[in-house]
Amino acid sequence: MSWYYYLAAIPVFAVIVLIHELGHFITARWADIRVEEFGIGFPPRAFGIKRGETLYSINWLPIGGFVRMTGETGDGVTGQAAATGGRATGASTVDAAPTSDTGAIGGPADPRSFAAKPAWRRIVVLLAGVTMNMLLAIVLLGAADVVGKIDYQPYIGSVVAGSPAQQIGLQVGDDILSVNGKPIKFYGDLIVALTAATQNAAPSARTVPVVLVIQRAGVAQPISLTANILAHPGKDQARLGVGGSDSHPIITRVPIWQLPQVGVHEVGTLVSAIFGTFGQIATGQLAVSQAFTGPVGIVQVTGQAASAIPQSGWYFILYLTGFLSVSLAVVNALPIPALDGGRVLLILVEIVRRGKRLAPEREGMINLAGMAVLLCFVLFITFFDFSRIFTGN
Repeated sequence: MSWYYYLAAIPVFAVIVLIHELGHFITARWADIRVEEFGIGFPPRAFGIKRGETLYSINWLPIGGFVRMTGETGDGVTGQAAATGGRATGASTVDAAPTSDTGAIGGPADPRSFAAKPAWRRIVVLLAGVTMNMLLAIVLLGAADVVGKIDYQPYIGSVVAGSPAQQIGLQVGDDILSVNGKPIKFYGDLIVALTAATQNAAPSARTVPVVLVIQRAGVAQPISLTANILAHPGKDQARLGVGGSDSHPIITRVPIWQLPQVGVHEVGTLVSAIFGTFGQIATGQLAVSQAFTGPVGIVQVTGQAASAIPQSGWYFILYLTGFLSVSLAVVNALPIPALDGGRVLLILVEIVRRGKRLAPEREGMINLAGMAVLLCFVLFITFFDFSRIFTGN
């Protein structure tokens, strides 16, 4: 695969981040909140253009974006010292630092400050990014099925020497009917089924048994075979060791008027799968390093999806972008400090306390600590991204 395919990650990241921050920006304008900066990427700043009261900037660290609103960390007054804080999607500059949880002193309330708005309006602004990512995912995932997926019938086109497939006697031309009782309609279904069969394999497991039912040319009855496929295939290895046949291409599409319905269904499926992954991590069935992919891994996968466009069309790149948009929405909705969900949680605490707010410096420290933990987590996952690239695991 040529290196330039990896550049496809730039527009993919840009689209999902831009639509997220656009949600915050539009609703902030609707709520009459002053937006000081709309940034793509994290500082240091590469360049910016001032339009009205808002600075539109491009920043050097391409790992996110932000909308910086006046008084975002809880301060709604003017005339005191400045403090800083922010969300995971950006940084915020506060106009003043109150001295108690009950409010600020030293100046009149700024009516266009984020903190000066009613709680329900602040929640709408914070959740707008998540909402926009979900809407984008519905469009992209539905569009992927409208464009159509090119797949092939599950005929074996080649058998790798010394592979589990050769060991059980699979032959070129065999038609794979099922894997562990799950029907196989397309060659892509075979890959999914083999991956699912090894998903819960112990790290020390070398092989996992699967039952294949095949139809062989010249044989009337289907044949059942048990293959010990590789549980953790390394670089240049395959679980089963067969190649598909490209002589029977099949394109599956849905009518364009079904795009919203299909998109909503696909989003629901992905959200369920993501929370299922969280459950596996919580119960120890899946390691964190196996469950998550960082920026480096996403760039690699995006490059692979882009390189498949000449042969397989736009399905995979559209689906991947939709999946990433859903993932960004789910993660940002989690009640973790510095994320949108964490900010909403602080507002809900304020509501429970009957309007009594945290001091902005305290809220800023909570979000700063959350940001630090998130950045450490990204570095942790990035280490395993590089490990997978170099080891092939």
